[in-house]
Amino acid sequence: MAGFWGRRKDVQASAVSAEFHQILMREVMTTELLRIKALIGTTVLLSLISGAVYIFAPDAVSRVWHGNLNPLYLYAITVPFILFELWVHTAITWHMRKGRDLPVIRRYIGALVETSIPTVALALQINSMGSEAALGFVGPLVYFIFIILSTLRLDFWLSTFTGFVAAAQLFWMAMFYHPAGDAAPEPNVYYHAARSLILLTCGMLAGAVGMQLRRQFEASIQAATARDRITDLFGQHVSPQVVERLMTEGASTDSDIRRVAVMFVDFRSFTAGARTRSPQEVVDRLDGAFAVLVDILDRHGGIVNKFLGDGFLALFGAPLAAEDAAHQAVAAAREMLIANERFNEATSWPLRIGIGIHIGEVVAGNIGSPRRKEYTVIGDTVNFAARLEALNKELNSQFLISSEVREALGEAAHDAMSRGELPIRGYEKPIAVWQLG
Repeated sequence: MAGFWGRRKDVQASAVSAEFHQILMREVMTTELLRIKALIGTTVLLSLISGAVYIFAPDAVSRVWHGNLNPLYLYAITVPFILFELWVHTAITWHMRKGRDLPVIRRYIGALVETSIPTVALALQINSMGSEAALGFVGPLVYFIFIILSTLRLDFWLSTFTGFVAAAQLFWMAMFYHPAGDAAPEPNVYYHAARSLILLTCGMLAGAVGMQLRRQFEASIQAATARDRITDLFGQHVSPQVVERLMTEGASTDSDIRRVAVMFVDFRSFTAGARTRSPQEVVDRLDGAFAVLVDILDRHGGIVNKFLGDGFLALFGAPLAAEDAAHQAVAAAREMLIANERFNEATSWPLRIGIGIHIGEVVAGNIGSPRRKEYTVIGDTVNFAARLEALNKELNSQFLISSEVREALGEAAHDAMSRGELPIRGYEKPIAVWQLG
């Protein structure tokens, strides 16, 4: 049996881990798409600026480029680059729809191709302006655009690789690329090595920033995944305060035996009143009543485990342990009765509630299929609490407790009134029942 519970726990942990990695993968790919859009937008903007300068200030362009600038050279680089980025964008989108991650090798190939674009542009500048002028112009600065935007890859090594490619290619262009007729003096190795080292350092810094962003993404996703898991297990009606406690205290949801105070709440003659009202009126009345009662439960440390039509099952002591579960349950029930009377005074549809509370051991834990589980409690304690609540109708009472609850309350149960030992369906012998006001 222990092996079964261990295997089930491993399956649950594996499912949560797979869900976490799937969400993280989508977040990383989303930032990658943002990076591609930024690159395309930057490229288009720079192309428009360059074209405008060529049209409106041809003399200045001629002086800088020595009369060798041809707009076709510019578009021969930018258009293929934009098409390449659109292709990458399409590939990433396709992988996201399929729920697959982009292969690592494709990421590195993409980084290599992208970071080589400034190198091609620099080669055209060197051919037109000469090595010394081109290396001192804007060409080498373009590498920083790719390094900065590599932060959005959220991968330290990819950003570092981008910086390395930029540094290596700039160094090679400065040291070894000399077009025919270039009379530039021998390059200074240390000068160009220092410039390349800055590019590599910037790539590493971009990677460090990207990793920090990734850690923040991971922390946010883990918190969101934990919240979603708690909501899936305990229902959307669990208060934010309880969710925070479950996340902070790490309350176990594995199946185990717990001592729990079980409360059943039911609205009397609700079905009869609902027959003469519209569905919307019925829902609104229930929502209003539940809102008041559940808020009281939250304040007293209880949770609604299940809504049962016009009633609900509430727990005190599970999944969050509580030494004074009986006191909390009874205090909540007393406040519920008072709140319900006040609510009745303000509505045209007054409702009478019945409450039954029993305390004892239950089997509590996650039960269900691998695809859908919920936290619930099983055992005779639960069954007896339900029977207690049903007795309210026969006894014309509103709040019944068991002898175990009365004993746990001690002096706090001074106003408990014995209703004697009563026969209860499903039990062979009569059982003592107590009424509280």
